[in-house]
Amino acid sequence: MSVNNFETALAKIADWFYKLKKQISEGEIGSKERKREMGWSIALHGGAGDIPRSLPPERRQPREEGLRHCLQIGVEALKAQKSALDVVELVVCELENWPDFNAGIGSVLTSDGTVEMEASIMDGNSMKCGAVSGVSTVLNPISLARRVMDNTPHIYLAFQGAHHFAKLQGVETVDSSHFITAENTERLKLAKEANRVQIDYSQYNYPQPTQNDAEKKLPFANGDSQIGTVGCVAVDSHGNLASATSTGGLVNKMVGRIGDTPVIGAGTYANELCAVSATGKGEEIIRATVARDVAALMEFKGLSLKEAANYVVNERTAKGTVGLIAVSAAGEIAMPYNTTGMFRACATEDGYSEVAIWSTS
Repeated sequence: MSVNNFETALAKIADWFYKLKKQISEGEIGSKERKREMGWSIALHGGAGDIPRSLPPERRQPREEGLRHCLQIGVEALKAQKSALDVVELVVCELENWPDFNAGIGSVLTSDGTVEMEASIMDGNSMKCGAVSGVSTVLNPISLARRVMDNTPHIYLAFQGAHHFAKLQGVETVDSSHFITAENTERLKLAKEANRVQIDYSQYNYPQPTQNDAEKKLPFANGDSQIGTVGCVAVDSHGNLASATSTGGLVNKMVGRIGDTPVIGAGTYANELCAVSATGKGEEIIRATVARDVAALMEFKGLSLKEAANYVVNERTAKGTVGLIAVSAAGEIAMPYNTTGMFRACATEDGYSEVAIWSTS
């Protein structure tokens, strides 16, 4: 063997060892074993925003109860070896049925006093996803999004097309009046009086201020507030990841307006590395491609889940606009937010469990 050939062979061996070391350090080698060791994990949210610590118990406790209830359902499903995809759909269905969140039965009203719900779901293994918008009669929009994913060649159906597909699929529907509650009708009335688009969880929704105080205190958004949105992310015991998000939008939004929730890569994303569900101001989330950016930072920069999630929330988006929940294939959980608070809950196979709204620091 010539000297040149020998040096070339040595260079190839060195390069092979370098790549092997890199794969091991980044978890590409032996990752399945680590996934099994970490086990399953789950996180869910009920919206982020200007949630005052003075939030009255009658407003706070039902949401905390809802998070605990839905978390327990998700935990039991994961213990029963349900797939991550089935678990996130199941949990978000339960959140949609809980009237204290802005999704499903609790959905807020448009400027015309109608309901236009939206939802999306994504499977990290296959990268398949489904989304719906402008839904007004489907009891659980997240399940319709799942049907779009499973039973069509498309990703996204909206308005008349989504309703027609719902009929073809035989999903449960109700009259649109089912979603128009007294509380949300009052919210719309107050928002119209102030001539603003209203963010849920704002001070305006609690002890009613005077008109002048309402103008000063209400943190309206020029765009989406998506606060009250619900979401769930999970990794099962086999390391499969999934994400699901659902919302009614924001009070007094323009008819036909679509936010981040059904936009894959913005409000919802999952791949083989992580699953993410975002909540906050939709235009901000869409511009920053929040959910996808978390995964991209892990994939291309080698950041951990928490590093990636914290960077996106605190460096890529404006303060007071965004929160997210995320899980990694290794079972890690991240739940950062740059708002006053975020209704959130999580659990892991090793017994850790948390339900929280504000930072403890």
